[in-house]
Amino acid sequence: MAPTKTQFGYRRHPDQDRAGADIAEHAVVVVGAGPVGLSLAIDLAQRGQSVVLLDDADRIGEGSRAICFSKRSLEFWDRMGIGQRMVDKGVVWSVGKIFHGDSLLYQFNLLPEEGHKRPAFINLQQFYAEAYLVDRVEELPAIDLRWRNKVTGLEPRNDHVVLTVQTPDGPYRLAAQYVIACDGAKSSLRGMVGADFAGQVFEDQFLIADVRMTAAFPTERWFWFDPPFHAGRSALLHKQPDDIWRIDLQLSRFADPSVEKLPENVRPRIARMLGHDKFDFEWISLYKFQCRRMNKFVHGRVIFAGDAAHQVSPFGARGANSGLEDAENLAWKLDRVLRGTSPSALLDSYHIERSAAADENIRESTRSTDFMAPNSHQEARLRKAVLSLARETEFGKRMVNGGRLSTPSIYETPLSTADGDSWRGGPSPGASMPDAPVTGQGGAPMYLTDAFIGAGTGFTLLEFGNGAAPQLPEGVGAIRIGGRDGLSDPAGLAAKRYDAEPGTAYLLRPDGYVAARFRHPTRPALATALARASGIN
Repeated sequence: MAPTKTQFGYRRHPDQDRAGADIAEHAVVVVGAGPVGLSLAIDLAQRGQSVVLLDDADRIGEGSRAICFSKRSLEFWDRMGIGQRMVDKGVVWSVGKIFHGDSLLYQFNLLPEEGHKRPAFINLQQFYAEAYLVDRVEELPAIDLRWRNKVTGLEPRNDHVVLTVQTPDGPYRLAAQYVIACDGAKSSLRGMVGADFAGQVFEDQFLIADVRMTAAFPTERWFWFDPPFHAGRSALLHKQPDDIWRIDLQLSRFADPSVEKLPENVRPRIARMLGHDKFDFEWISLYKFQCRRMNKFVHGRVIFAGDAAHQVSPFGARGANSGLEDAENLAWKLDRVLRGTSPSALLDSYHIERSAAADENIRESTRSTDFMAPNSHQEARLRKAVLSLARETEFGKRMVNGGRLSTPSIYETPLSTADGDSWRGGPSPGASMPDAPVTGQGGAPMYLTDAFIGAGTGFTLLEFGNGAAPQLPEGVGAIRIGGRDGLSDPAGLAAKRYDAEPGTAYLLRPDGYVAARFRHPTRPALATALARASGIN
């Protein structure tokens, strides 16, 4: 069952009525209204920036496409006020099972501990995610979403970019201080700046079928090597909302896509897998793995994010989630640059951090692909040996690769301040903040991620009380745990997850990543760490 509103009408904008050299000027133009572009626009708008959002279509994309959204993505969407809506509709899961033939090799739990607001993953069709994001966009007057506006030309200037935009009423031009390209894997803007992808395209093909059926399977990720219903290849099963099930089947690299995706040819394959044919097709597609990225994500005042900047295989849920991490990484930095509180060089750290994350995702995706679809007899023999060992040994299980699931990036970045104190645990500089249950004023239960949202959109100091709290630098919010006026930590999980002692403090970036941590911070130490994290020195 699709969202009630999926198609949007074209509307002429006053920018189109300007003549000659009189073109409209905007701070930010985002190209592409997929999950990444929509989320980036919302984040910028909530920080007080006006955004023009262009999309060449007039509807939300068809087919479920991306379906697995991570805990980190849900925490990002919580800051936009739509995380709960995603969870309420989505299928929550954390357990995965790996089979060899018809035998269970092992299972894993991606979030085995309690005390987190959000689950490890939800499964939610991309069209739902996009619909909820568009609903949020329509609540924000700072975002001007223009459907059926296709960018056909790009002219870089010293301090801005001029775009030519084609519409049903003809072309018009507009200027932007910054253009953010979120226009997908086939990005036209990538060609306009003369950039291309570097990486690998894998020849093995995979069939995706979304089928509607009533089934008693648990809400888990099931992956098979050499299943009896699809001998010699791999298969994947996921549950989605509305009694829709995602099935991925590995095909031969020589398979004819036009033949393989015909419903009459797909149905027997699915029936063998399920043991019955009481299902209806919702969507059928074929794809090949691609693990590629741009050499540079920042081209002057044109910045690339999501699939426009990098591509990975869908196994591991690294595509959409890494794109959303791009958006949250870029939004706060661009906001500071536009406000003049950070130099434009801060945007270089977006490329440093997110290109390294893309490299890690590409490495993991390539390893998964090589294991699932061996390219040589040697690789095939290795996989056979690993699968055999996995039946009996723990180290063999760890070597099985059915798609390593997306995890938050850890940045090695010039924005971080190196530890000067001794730590037994807790998130290091460059890591994302862990969640934990806390109790607010009046005894109301909440989570650290809630407190982070309440602290504002800037930098935040997370302090553990009963120590001497330093005076905060201007513009830095505070979360205090312990002490007379602070939040309480009834289960002790916050202190445990942050290796906290009285006086411990973490300086958190606006995207929830750790910029620095101290056993006993001083005002000068905080100011130095804040300047470094802001790109000022």
